[in-house]
Amino acid sequence: MCGIVGYIGHRQAYPVVIKGLQRLEYRGYDSAGVALFDGEEIQLCKTKGKVDDLKTKVESTITAEGTLGIGHTRWATHGVPNDVNSHPHFSNSGDLVIIHNGIIENYDAIKQELTKRGYTFKSDTDTEVLVNLIEDVQRNQKVKLGKAVQIALNETVGAYAIAVFDKKKPNEIVVARLGSPLAIGIGEDEYFIASDASPFIEYTNNALYLEDGEMAIVRRGKEVKVFNIQDDALVSQPYIQELKLNLEQIEKGGYPHFMLKEIYEQPQAIRDTFRGRMRENKGVIKMAGVDDHIDKFINAKRLVILACGTSWHAGLVAEYIIEELMRVPVEVEYASEFRYRNPVIDKDDVVIAISQSGETADTMAAMKLAKEKGAFVFGVCNVVGSSISREAHAGAYTHAGPEIGVASTKAFTTQITVLTLLGLKVAKAKGRISTSDLHMHLEELRLIPEKVEEALKSNDHVKEIASVYKNASNCLYLGRGFNFPVALEGALKLKEISYIHAEGYPAAEMKHGPIALIDEHMPVIVIATRRGHYDKVVSNIQEIKSRKGKIIAIVTKGDVTVKGLADHVIEVPEVMDSMSPLLTTIPLQLLSYHIAVMLGKNVDQPRNLAKSVTVE
Repeated sequence: MCGIVGYIGHRQAYPVVIKGLQRLEYRGYDSAGVALFDGEEIQLCKTKGKVDDLKTKVESTITAEGTLGIGHTRWATHGVPNDVNSHPHFSNSGDLVIIHNGIIENYDAIKQELTKRGYTFKSDTDTEVLVNLIEDVQRNQKVKLGKAVQIALNETVGAYAIAVFDKKKPNEIVVARLGSPLAIGIGEDEYFIASDASPFIEYTNNALYLEDGEMAIVRRGKEVKVFNIQDDALVSQPYIQELKLNLEQIEKGGYPHFMLKEIYEQPQAIRDTFRGRMRENKGVIKMAGVDDHIDKFINAKRLVILACGTSWHAGLVAEYIIEELMRVPVEVEYASEFRYRNPVIDKDDVVIAISQSGETADTMAAMKLAKEKGAFVFGVCNVVGSSISREAHAGAYTHAGPEIGVASTKAFTTQITVLTLLGLKVAKAKGRISTSDLHMHLEELRLIPEKVEEALKSNDHVKEIASVYKNASNCLYLGRGFNFPVALEGALKLKEISYIHAEGYPAAEMKHGPIALIDEHMPVIVIATRRGHYDKVVSNIQEIKSRKGKIIAIVTKGDVTVKGLADHVIEVPEVMDSMSPLLTTIPLQLLSYHIAVMLGKNVDQPRNLAKSVTVE
């Protein structure tokens, strides 16, 4: 949510900043802006709309010169999306300029105090309040910019990632973070600042990720200095890591949208997720984060899974898998609700926090609460060095590669893959699964990428079905057992990118209300694979058919029973029931994608949504 880019060095800053903003478009935003220092004045340009709109405006309004610059894509929180509320923001003197992700919760009290001191405000944002607070500290306490930022942030309540510079001291940028990610790319006599590494990966593969509660002074030609915001203590040896991301991974590679590219990347993403972790011929699973804490998992009285959105649906699939394999109770919690009640958590619980980005604010807050209550916290995320990966006691990466499309696809299947491995490993350690059964599961998992590739061959058929139902106003998604969460995920995908209302239900619950909605205008997508509760699902399909509902069925290859009942069938390869979500989700992703494209929607950047929800 929102994106920050900054540059200081020997290059012209504008090309770096504008390309960086384009790379961060996936995070979701409604306006964009840049501020560049040309050696004399700060050139500012910002606008409501997309980065392309900003580029057009820059060409007609400023010279876009200078080797120092910052840029921002904003997702509105305080103040409606418009040119004035867009970032960057000036202080009253015009000397300081800031960009900011997050929310300053006590901004109104600070604003009232600054107003009494003669400050005026052009925007409705909390960000303009913050930059003027920094200026007020700088003026009244006669301190340098870095110290002024540190003092000001200690007076604020909320979450932030900021970058600020002073035109009177144009050789440095001051950055800070609390609850919102910020990375510093370290090049040859140049520095890059961004919300994640994607804006600067073509320039350097060395990055420093600020920890929560840290700030840094980035000076031209000098080493970065990192400080603790609370007490101003210098961090003596900040960790600089080598990035594994490459430029090719974040480009579309010939696909019309990132979402479609990422759907088709799932076979390789799943392979990358289990590669090196399992030896199916020997019945061995290696997961360092589990191996090093195996007693915690063996002795756990309960597992609690914390997540939001698609990750929550992956957690629901994991609940079915882990309970079946480990025979230990599992609870799946919305992180956003967990953190605001008084949950019963103790030292014998294992808490699993799932997040693609590793920066989801609600999940971060929930896992911190669980740690405070003495639970062992295991993180599952995709981004190396992310906040959740650092906050957890241990964890596992999904190795899905960059996921740029806002609607998550390969994150879902790779999260399920990691959690399946975890369930199998602990079940074997607990003596809950035989060696032969473990071999069978691992062999089945080894074949999943090939079966996903086969499922993807239904794309053209799915596209034809999408053309029939693209103008539907509502859709129902039904599934049972392991595929109930897939029904929820399928409905979410359709809502996210096509803006068609859709709901997912356990198929058996249809008679408890949703059946009242069934008529000849209601498409019902039913997951009816041969394993599991097949006969029961067939009965549900007959009930829909008798009420003239339109049925799109996801079936096992070769099925004839459902084929005789449904209006449309989409086949997936046969697989054991517990792994069927890895296949049945594929046609649902494709169906949502094609409907959204046919409706002319912005598939990769759906309205009002952000890839990483880093504020409440």
